[in-house]
Amino acid sequence: MGEARTGAGALARPEAGLEAEVAKLLPFLALGARADLQAEAARHVLELTGSGPGRTLLAGQAALLRALVELAAAPAPAPARDAARALVNLAAEPGLHEPLLQAEPELPARLLGRALDPQWPWAEEAAAVLANLSREPAPCAALMAALEVAEPGESGLGRLVRALCTPGYNARAPLHYLGPMLSNLSQRPAARAFLLDPDRCVVQRLLPLTQFPDSSVRRGGVVGTLRNCCFEHRHHEWLLGPEVDILPFLLLPLAGPEDFSEEEMERLPVDLQYLPPDKQREPDADIRKMLIEAIMLLTATAPGRQQVRKQGAYLILRELHSWEPEPDVRVACEKLIQVLIGDEPEQGMENLLEVQVPEDVEQQLQRLDRQEQEQHTREPSEELAPEPRAGGATPT
Repeated sequence: MGEARTGAGALARPEAGLEAEVAKLLPFLALGARADLQAEAARHVLELTGSGPGRTLLAGQAALLRALVELAAAPAPAPARDAARALVNLAAEPGLHEPLLQAEPELPARLLGRALDPQWPWAEEAAAVLANLSREPAPCAALMAALEVAEPGESGLGRLVRALCTPGYNARAPLHYLGPMLSNLSQRPAARAFLLDPDRCVVQRLLPLTQFPDSSVRRGGVVGTLRNCCFEHRHHEWLLGPEVDILPFLLLPLAGPEDFSEEEMERLPVDLQYLPPDKQREPDADIRKMLIEAIMLLTATAPGRQQVRKQGAYLILRELHSWEPEPDVRVACEKLIQVLIGDEPEQGMENLLEVQVPEDVEQQLQRLDRQEQEQHTREPSEELAPEPRAGGATPT
């Protein structure tokens, strides 16, 4: 729900005429206006948000934006759904986040209450607005502040995770967009500290959702959250250890129906052994790439690399590389494989997340990355080097 769908005829009248129309709409959007006229005005605004010029025009109307937020949180018969969908479209443009928050600084807190209300029928739309807003640092900070105003007995983040992980939390709204909202929040250290608190068991609750069948939005949000948590290398031992055992949950969506030899099968975690012949890989390329990136982060330290190798990740990645149709995902897969089969870094550089790369070298590497990706787009994939055997020249 990057942008909510609007009516078939997004308005395309001259700008001056649109400004006059918007000025006329405001009284009908106010709470207490006649219900039929209020609904028609909300539909009109939703149509305006279906075009770039319409969104830009509305962004300059602070009073109208405040009225939209009021309607989006108002009970029936107010047209809360259309108002919320208009806000989804407005929040899809990062350049409009500032005017939205200036017009209504309490927007994150008000819509958060609706998104987490198990009785609110338009909670999905409220969550989508917040997912769009929280992609940028300032709105994300405002949302985090709203979450930190905890209710008695449960933190805001705890309530968000509970809503995301509880089937049927809201019988009238699927709440898939809580996934990307949590992913955006997990870019903030305070959110990661909450998620990675061993006493809360939050990560363990999120792991099954990497295979959630009904929504790529929810799956992608959860995988993005887990990837962001993997930046915290001090927690890698815990994440890879028996308390969490994150690696099989990251590898399983990347696995296909391959029939490994008995020797290879024994190296894989139990959950990745003898998969059925109809096993499908994650269909979304962006999610596949995030899964690979999460595993790459887990290989930042020497113990992490050893553990990822030990659980047979190379075997899954080898088969993924042979199958992968998307060049950028295939490049990410190759880089991870090179880390797993390559020589260990020299002493003092074992933690790849702490290595300082000079700016000119970083720019050169980025340029080489782009060239490599362009080359992969043009050329068919090549065979990978075999995984080194234990006892060979390369550490295993």
